[in-house]
Amino acid sequence: METIFDFELPRGYVDNEGGVHKRGKMRLATARDEISATRDPRVLSNPSYLTIALLAEVVTEIEGMPAVNGTLIERLFTADLAFLQDMYQRINDIEPPKVQCVCPDCGKVFQVPINFTEEG
Repeated sequence: METIFDFELPRGYVDNEGGVHKRGKMRLATARDEISATRDPRVLSNPSYLTIALLAEVVTEIEGMPAVNGTLIERLFTADLAFLQDMYQRINDIEPPKVQCVCPDCGKVFQVPINFTEEG
């Protein structure tokens, strides 16, 4: 079973020197991640912070950055934050979504899992 997924942010994280970092890795969430995020003092004082705290737990790498933390996640563009939220939901679903396909040669109907973390 795959537990770590590569991604490429649509806009990219811009560091203090103006460098853009797009590639990264996200791992599957555990119950501990979700419990830990709900106990975060920032979440207790502002429930809207839950997304930031949770992504800071499961995004394990953004290329060229020494660590991923809440401050880094906060500085992402909204398009990148939405991308990571969507990816989190998709990889942590019980079953990946599937699309029904028809073979153009034989006409056989089959289902193929959709991988939203890769282009193409």
